Order: sequence, then structure tokens, then C-alpha cells
Amino acid sequence: MAIQLTINGKPQSVDVPPNMPLLWVLRDTLGMTGTKFGCGMALCGACTVHIDGEATRSCITPISSVAGKKVTTIEGLSPNRSHPVQRAWIEVDVPQCGYCQSGQIMSAAALLAKNAKPSNSEIDEAMKGNICRCGTYQRIREAVHRAAAMHAASAKPARLDGALPTDDALDKQLVEAGGAA
Repeated sequence: MAIQLTINGKPQSVDVPPNMPLLWVLRDTLGMTGTKFGCGMALCGACTVHIDGEATRSCITPISSVAGKKVTTIEGLSPNRSHPVQRAWIEVDVPQCGYCQSGQIMSAAALLAKNAKPSNSEIDEAMKGNICRCGTYQRIREAVHRAAAMHAASAKPARLDGALPTDDALDKQLVEAGGAA
């Protein structure tokens, strides 16, 4: 029996066993590999996605439980890395190995959607389920604060012509931040 849901704003129908974890539907059935497998027990946060706006561990979420719901993955956060959290991650140069970062970003985005200006303790509480083996926790906290500031600034016109950064400009920022485009 096909299960209907919306993934990154697009209606999807998947014909998989109802107890199959959402993570494997995303990765193996739909080819969306941005969401990572970490522990398989919802302990590390690498598989974090949003279900109806809530940060959720996809490794233990049966696909049947998301029927009719809206799922957002790292691929759906923004098409060009323009989401404030993604931009802040680039500016602060958060990733070291990068494996956990899609889950970290999704948890941070969910936090900021609910709390536009979180304190350090609120950030720590919201992010505590996301493990970074490289120990970039200070940079993660800094990037969350930076994303909050970017979001607040975007509420005010940044440019008189209202133009947003282009993909080329974002790629340049990524390379300058020490990553690879």
C-alpha cells in the first residue's frame, strides 16, 4: 500500500513496508542522501529532519507515522544554501569532518523557528541530542547566534534593491570559509 506524504514541498507516494524507517525511505527509495545514518537508535542526531516543523530522528520514525505530513530534509531547507542557518554554518566554518552537520543544521533551524533569539543554555538544550565527534560545539553555538542575527537583520531590508545573494556569491563565501564548493 502506497504512503502519501509531502517531502520538501513536493507530494510523494512511496510503496514500502509501513514499518520502514523514514531515513531509509529518504536515502534508499528516494535517493536523498543528505540525511545521514549515525547510530540507528535516535541517540546521535545525524538523521534529523523536520516533520511538520518539529526536529525528528528519522532513523526510528516508521514511514507509516508520517503519512499525510510534511517532511523537510537538509535538501529542502533551501535550494542554494541561503537559509540563515546554512549561511551562518559557512561563515563560522563549523564543519570539521561534516558528517553530523546536516542533522545539526536541521536541529538549529527548528530551534530558531520557535525561538528567534535563544540564549546559550537554550541552544545547548536544543542541540544536546546532536553529537559531533569532532567537538565543534562552540562553533555550532556561535553559528546559531549568527543565524539568529542574520534572520533578525533579514527582517529589515539589507539592500535597497532587495536583491538576495546569488549562487556564485554563496559559492565564493563557502570557498572563503575554508570549504569546497
